[in-house]
This record gives sequence, C-alpha cells and structure tokens, in this order.
Amino acid sequence: MSAAATRPARSLFVVTILTGSFLLFLIQPMVARMALPRLGGAPNVWNSAMLVYQALLLAGYWYAHRLSRLPFKRQTRLHLALYAVALLALPVGLVEMDPPRPGMEVFWVPAFLALSIGPVFFLVSSQAPLMQRWFARHPQAGEPWALYAASNLGSFAGLIAYPLLVEPLLPLRAQAWLWSAGYALLLGLIWLSARARSRLPEPALAGAFAPAAAVAAPDPIPARRKALWIALAAVPSGLMLSTTTHLTTDIFAMPLLWVIPLGIYLLSFVIAFAEQRMTARVISALAWPAVLGIGGLAMVSQGSNGLLPVIAALAMLFFVCTALHTRLYDCRPAAEQLTTFYLVMSAGGVLGGLFTALIAPLVFDWVWEHPLLVLAAALLLPRQGWLNWPHTKPLEREARLLVIGVAGAAIGLMVWQLYQTNQYEGTETARWVLSGGIALLGLVLVPWRWAAAGLLVTVMLVQGGFQTVQDSRDGIRTRSYFGIYTVRDYASGGIRTLAHGTTLHGQQSTEATAKCLPLSYYGPGSGAAIGFANASRLFPVRPRLGVVGLGTGSLTGYARPGQSWTVFEIDQAVLNLSRNGTFTYLRDCAPQTRVVLGDARIELGRVRAGSFDLLAIDAFSSDSIPLHLFTDEAFGVYLDALAPRGILLVHISNRFIDLEPALAAEVRARGLHAAVREDEPPPGTQWTPSTWVAVVRDPDQLAALERVAPAMAWRKLKPPASRVWSDDHASILPYVTWANFLGRQ
Repeated sequence: MSAAATRPARSLFVVTILTGSFLLFLIQPMVARMALPRLGGAPNVWNSAMLVYQALLLAGYWYAHRLSRLPFKRQTRLHLALYAVALLALPVGLVEMDPPRPGMEVFWVPAFLALSIGPVFFLVSSQAPLMQRWFARHPQAGEPWALYAASNLGSFAGLIAYPLLVEPLLPLRAQAWLWSAGYALLLGLIWLSARARSRLPEPALAGAFAPAAAVAAPDPIPARRKALWIALAAVPSGLMLSTTTHLTTDIFAMPLLWVIPLGIYLLSFVIAFAEQRMTARVISALAWPAVLGIGGLAMVSQGSNGLLPVIAALAMLFFVCTALHTRLYDCRPAAEQLTTFYLVMSAGGVLGGLFTALIAPLVFDWVWEHPLLVLAAALLLPRQGWLNWPHTKPLEREARLLVIGVAGAAIGLMVWQLYQTNQYEGTETARWVLSGGIALLGLVLVPWRWAAAGLLVTVMLVQGGFQTVQDSRDGIRTRSYFGIYTVRDYASGGIRTLAHGTTLHGQQSTEATAKCLPLSYYGPGSGAAIGFANASRLFPVRPRLGVVGLGTGSLTGYARPGQSWTVFEIDQAVLNLSRNGTFTYLRDCAPQTRVVLGDARIELGRVRAGSFDLLAIDAFSSDSIPLHLFTDEAFGVYLDALAPRGILLVHISNRFIDLEPALAAEVRARGLHAAVREDEPPPGTQWTPSTWVAVVRDPDQLAALERVAPAMAWRKLKPPASRVWSDDHASILPYVTWANFLGRQ
C-alpha cells in the first residue's frame, strides 16, 4: 500500500464537503432572487422555496444512502458520471412556465423551482453524506460526525456570503456563472476524494464500512427511535420557516432577511454536531429559559413591533434549534448507519417544511403553526441535569411540595400582573421584566414537562393569545398564499380597517354618507388624492386610470362619471373582500371598474401601449415592498402602459426602507421628471401620513399637478442612488432605516 493510501486525507474531505455545502446554500437565495419577478415578494414564496430545497435534500440523501450500498468503484463511476452530465444544465437559470392560475400559487411555486434547479441541487445535496461515508471507509479515519458540522459551516458561509457579498457586488448572470465555476471545482474535488479512497486495497476496508462478510450487519433501528429523529428534525425546520414569515412580512422580501433564520438553523447544526460538546451543552441548558421567556410572545398578533421582539424571536430560534439538534446528535446510531440517520433526519426536515409552508396556509386563518411549533419544542427539549432539581438535590416530599407551592403562587401572581399590564399601552419594559421573572421561576416546573408546557401556553394566552383566539373565533381574518388579512370594526369612529400582517392597508367609513370618502394613506392631501381627485381636469377626455394593488379599494372613491378605471390585484382573497360587501368602494363608488386578477407586472405587460393616463403603484405585502415591482424592468412595463403625457404615482411610504434614492436613480437613468408629495395630516383625523412620488415624461405635467391643488406643495427627489435596481442586480442594504427598528414609526 502506498504512503498516500495510509493517510485518511481528512483535509481533502473537509474541503470537499465545505465546498459542496457552500454552493448548496449559495444557490438557494440566488435562485429565489432570480425568481422574484416571476413569483412576487410574498413571504410564503421563500417558504415554498425552502420546502423544495428540503425535498431535494431528502432526495439527495436517499440517493447517497442507496449509492453507498454499491461496490465503491461503481459508486464513484456512477456519481462522477451524473455530476458530469449535470454540467449541461449550467449556468443556473429558470424554466419557462405559464403563470399560475389564481389560488394555485401554493402548488405552482414549488413545481417551478423544482424544475428550474432540481437536477443540480439534487446532486450537490448528496455530497455531504456521501463524502462522510467515503471518508469513514479508511480504517484510521475515526468518527465521521464532525464532518457534518463542517458541512453546515459551509452552508452557513454560503448563506451569509450571498446577501453581504455576492448580491451587492455581482449581477445575477455573473452569479450564475460564478456558481457554475464552483460546481466544476466541486466535481474535481469529488474526483480527488474518490481517487484517495480507491487506492485502499479491499483487505484494508476493515473499518466501519467493511463488507458484510467482514462485519456483522448492524441491529435494526427501532421505529420509535426513528420517529424521535423525525420529530427532532421537523420542529426546528418548521420553526425556522415560521420565524422567517414574521421577518419578511413586515420588513422586506429580500435574501438578507430570508437567510438570517436559515443561517441560525444551520449554525445550530455546527454547534450540535461538533466534537467539542461543551458549547452545545451550555446553549441547550439555556433553551428552557428562552422558551419560557420568549415563547410566550408566540401568539401575539398585533402590537409587537420594533427590534427587540425580532431579536428575541431569533434568539429563541437559536436556542431551540441547538438544543433539539443536540438531542438529535445524542441519540445518533452507530457510524455504519450514517446514511440512514441522515435520510430520516432529512425526512423530518421536509415534514416540518411541509407543515409550515404548504399545510398551514391552507388550514389556519393565522400563523398558528408558530405557537404550535414552540409548544412542540418545549415537549421535545432535552432534559437538563441542572434543572432536574428534585433528584439532583434530594429533598423530603414536604420540602418539594413547599418549593413547588411557593414557586407556583409567585408564578400565578406574576402571570396575573402580566395580564393586567398588557391591557395598557407603554408598558413594554414591565412586560419584559415580568416575562423574565416568570421564565426563571418556571424552571422549577421543568422536571414535569407537561406542567412547564402548560405554563408556556398560559403565558402565550396572557401575552396576546386571548385576542388572537377571539379573532379566529370571530372569523375576522382571511389567510391566503400572499398573507393574512384582518378586518376590524371600530364602532366609536364608524371605521372598518384592513390590516395585512401588522400594517394598516386601508379603511372605510361605515357611515352611509361617507362610504366613498378615501381614508388612511389616500386623504385629500396625499399625492394619490391630488392626482385621482383631479383626474378629469388633468385629462379632460375620458381619463383612463389604473391602480396596482386593490387593498380596500380606497382610490376608487375618487371615481367620477366618464372615467375608465382598471385595478390590478394579485390576491383573490383581497378581491373577495370587495366583492362580498366587506369593503364597498368598488360596488358603491366605481361599479364599472375592471379588475384584473394576477401579478400586476405580468398583466400590465399585456396591455396596449399608452393605455393609462394616470397609473398608481400601490402594491404592498404588509410593510414589505415586492422588489420585483420596483426594478428598472418593472418601470419599463409601467412606462410602456402609460400615455406619453401620463402621470405615474408611486407610493413609497415605508417604516424600514428608504425607497426614494432607488426611485431617483431610475428617474435619472430614464431622463424622466419627478416630484415628491409628503402628506402629514393633522393629528386626530382619519388620514395617515404618506409619501407619494409623481413620475412623468413631460415636466409640464408636474406643473399641472401643482396648479390643480396649489395648497399642496411638492418637493424635489433626494439625490439618486449610484445605480438603478434591476432584476439582475439590486441591493437594499444602503437604504435600510436602521433607527426605525427600535420602535414603531
């Protein structure tokens, strides 16, 4: 045997696994970013993408499991041949498919992504378990589990690299070619790894993966143990996606926010599967305080905004994922059953993703999957010795009962105080202090897992769950693939509101005399009102008016006889709210309005050039702007649909992103003219502040806007960004309003 054959070649296998995992998780946000113009910016798009990735990962693990049963030389030849054939599918791109029919997005999006990257993703996903199997063939290689930590470290690096380096610096086409070069490098590394193991003579294969004749077959794994593996994998996977939904609903559908929960999820594997166990033990020990202290917020459906709840949710995700994955590692099988373990674990991940991304939006009216997963995590957390106080510190029965009684009484008092505190505004600090106290005292109950879980449910209800449950009971919410809509009536003001997530999306008076009065962002001082209320003066001959984003239909309150109105709306659920009488702007104020159901960018691209004199872009997903509606290609569609002397009104109000520089760059690049109307209604009115930008080809039209409403001042745009956003290249990092994360603005 040569000297090279006597070395385990650990560094080669580590580099191969790191490279493959880096590419695997670099392609995830990259392809999702490519697909935004086709799929839109709804948070569930990313969850659907994650479900596809998990399913392909499961298929890759199954392939690795089956391939590893073949003779080694046949394994390597088949694997390398398939990798080489997959080169024909590069560079990475998207398949051509007709847009989905309304209501079919939940099935269409996974199919579209699977067909686009399925073969390449499938093969790359198999490399981590297969390389671990090949590595362990060497009799001196040792345990392969630490290489799984290296795999997740590479995955974490790929995720972080995309939003921080790749997306800001490279257009999508360059990203695709860079990834293809990485794939070719990975193919070379796999060939080297196969070559390193092919030199081993058959008698040397006396390690963990020796032929059946040399080593007895391992004992079968009990079904109960496999079920535990599935549960320990499914709960963190589902919780990661439900946390992602919260972040991307209220901020922005962008890779930076997509990858934070996924990065935490992967980092937990790195810690849980590391050879050094101390870090995993310490973090796991903190999981119960995190769940009891932060998990109580899992049923809050309104009023939870700002940076602190976001950080808290991410912290709980980290502690829970690490603890559950540590327990998963602790109940791992013998090394010869490595691929079976990874296959079952991957199946659990798919089930968690299936529940959160596919089943929950169809079954629940709210994100009930999130508190359910938090509760499931509490029931699965590993038992900690330091929390098992009745046994580690033997006490008389009376003493134990006294400790439990005192702690229970104190917890009950604090829970009641927390309930009272939640009835008032401006008590956030007191809420956090009480939550922390309950979490610390609640550790006394951890030895009785069901008692601790009961306390968790109680805190969830007290922190906002009673209101959330009542809203579901009253049927005021509607959930679709694109979000959660809540309709509330306020009798004191005679107002009915529509909220998407936690953001107001419009309201209407329930008084018959004011049924066509536009409220919220569309008051008389808004840029939209100036344009639409004066449309017949700006365009005297049958004005053709278009709106992207229906909401409550508020803008149609400005409709007048002789006008032609068209509204573009992507979500059937939103349209239903106007057709079933919940909101009556369309019915009472503009009954002749034509409503086009579908993605506005695609549908506007189908209209005849110059079809609109006035076109408003007012599409939001909670407080998140669909990025694909704000790129250079999107504005090209809008301008094609706009008449030569038409006016484009763009709504850019946002708590977290300053959209004005990007819009200014677009205006400059196309030689257009623009002005900004910032509306600040007096306090106590039914109107809310808004920022609208008027974009025109002819500067005389800006002067016309000032003439029709001389009391309403417009200002110039801010200095433009250095480059326009495009489908190929866009980064919002320079325009994030970080200060606003500290509280609701």
